[in-house]
Amino acid sequence: MSHREPAVDSTNATQVLRSAFKSQFHAALAMLRQAIERCPEDLWSSRDYANPFWRIAYHTLYYTHLHLQLHVSAFRPWEHHQTRIQDLDDIPAPPEIEDLCELPHRPPQTGKPYTKAQVLEYWSVCEQMVEGVDALNVLDCESGFPWHRMPKAEHQVMAIRHIQHHVAQLGVRLREAAGIGIDWVRAGRSTEPRATG
Repeated sequence: MSHREPAVDSTNATQVLRSAFKSQFHAALAMLRQAIERCPEDLWSSRDYANPFWRIAYHTLYYTHLHLQLHVSAFRPWEHHQTRIQDLDDIPAPPEIEDLCELPHRPPQTGKPYTKAQVLEYWSVCEQMVEGVDALNVLDCESGFPWHRMPKAEHQVMAIRHIQHHVAQLGVRLREAAGIGIDWVRAGRSTEPRATG
């Protein structure tokens, strides 16, 4: 008698996807936290780069916060947000984000650098928001973000990829500037790193 896998219905698929997304968001954010915590103070706001370390970390958290919403209109910036500080270049944000900020497009402002403590506070806000993935209809054909014309499941994958893209960027900077590495976090909510091989 052969073993047959049970059929996957939409309820099971939704639960499997939500669980996977939450696990990978937590893992990606744990790696971002390592990068933030391990960054030496002189590298944190160094002007030797087009975008300082703190700003890339903030950008990553801002867009994680945004993309964990049910839809764009549910988004409210973090209480300590500085206008336009989330952008890393002078490419205009999608109009929907501009409308949220109620300002016409301007190039990013340098603003007052956030401290590590402030960025880690925002990190905690985003980390807690990951559990909100349980409220998302991950089988929806629409992302809820008009400039991202893709299904909700793909949108969540894209958001996780965005975190990892910037973690890799910060990881290379840490390695080159200070000889510091970031450990791989496989999955789950734990912020305990897994040794890299």
